[in-house]
Amino acid sequence: MPTDYPFAQPGGAVFLDRDGVITPTGEHVNRAEDLLLVKGAGKAIARLNRAGLPVIVVTNQGGIAMGHLTEQDLMEIHEYMQQQLAQDGGHVDAIYYCPHHPQATQIAYLADCSCRKPGTAMLEKARDELGIDLRKSVLIGDTTTDILAGVRAGCRTILVRTGYGGKDNRASVDPDAVATDLVAAIDLILADLANGSPPSRASSLDRVNGIG
Repeated sequence: MPTDYPFAQPGGAVFLDRDGVITPTGEHVNRAEDLLLVKGAGKAIARLNRAGLPVIVVTNQGGIAMGHLTEQDLMEIHEYMQQQLAQDGGHVDAIYYCPHHPQATQIAYLADCSCRKPGTAMLEKARDELGIDLRKSVLIGDTTTDILAGVRAGCRTILVRTGYGGKDNRASVDPDAVATDLVAAIDLILADLANGSPPSRASSLDRVNGIG
């Protein structure tokens, strides 16, 4: 779809879902050694880093609520992900995750919360903590609930065909654009940005945050 202003602008960020966007499938990862990245992910994210656009992961991790992994396990997975991205010069500036699930088997995480996408609390927490203008941001996701979260938060949205590829059928919503994968989505963002003004600050947020 044509856009009337860049997907991401100075003061905004690039929000990424993890499973199905940075990783090739929409299935949750419960061990660091099982984490695989989409081909070219590290180099593509490095291009966003060099462009000065903060890269922020917002991910539902209901496996914690179901007892499949712990928050410590998740921290180790994300540390490993950062190591893999760094091999190609890339890094994620902040990670927000929702550990809740409405059918949780772990009572501490039983919640019908506002952070689990399509809720917007993770995006809003990034806005408040990191000074991100959501109206100048873009969210890349592989599910309709990702896209709906972005729309509700006021972001532009790009659906990728990896992972669920929008075929989860959980929400009725249209993205601003569709891309083959994360690399193609980042190509689109940076080509679009080149027609406007580049961001004025480097991205150096480096945070990992749970919600709730």
